[in-house]
Amino acid sequence: MEFARAPVTAVTDFPVPGMQSFRSTKRGVEDATNLEDKSATMNVLCPHCETANRVPRERLADGPSCGACKAALFDAHPVELAGPAFRRHVANSELPLIVDFWAPWCAPCRMMAPVFERAARELEPHARFAKVNTDQEQELAQSLGIRGIPTLAIFKGGKEVARTSGAMDESRFVAWARSHI
Repeated sequence: MEFARAPVTAVTDFPVPGMQSFRSTKRGVEDATNLEDKSATMNVLCPHCETANRVPRERLADGPSCGACKAALFDAHPVELAGPAFRRHVANSELPLIVDFWAPWCAPCRMMAPVFERAARELEPHARFAKVNTDQEQELAQSLGIRGIPTLAIFKGGKEVARTSGAMDESRFVAWARSHI
């Protein structure tokens, strides 16, 4: 006697006290603690001292401050990042990082600056906004393949997920950023 196999679509959690829990799905086993943590807290780097802070997701908009330096974690302004600080923010923060690669002599970059500033006020704390001066950080720009400026890039989970070049108006830039965060 043969039985027809039904497709497996159910999701099952295997909680074990004191152990990491896993989730079994059709595609395999996933770490369920990551799924649970997404609703609980997230790792946010302080823009002033670069200390990692665990912040409850529901409290991101409440003006949290750094546990080390006591400065506000979000001030609705882009943070200037140099190479090592940029790498720490990409690698250690769970917030999407929206970066403006620019140079002081670049006219389109100067046109984009107020748009980027207003977008930071609108979209923080859902993303961290940063500026990288490509004249001062040529090695970083070269390693990322920045060929023209302004270049805007979004990093999530330690990886670049989106990139565009050229100045944009505010509504177009905010829509582009929202679509990737």
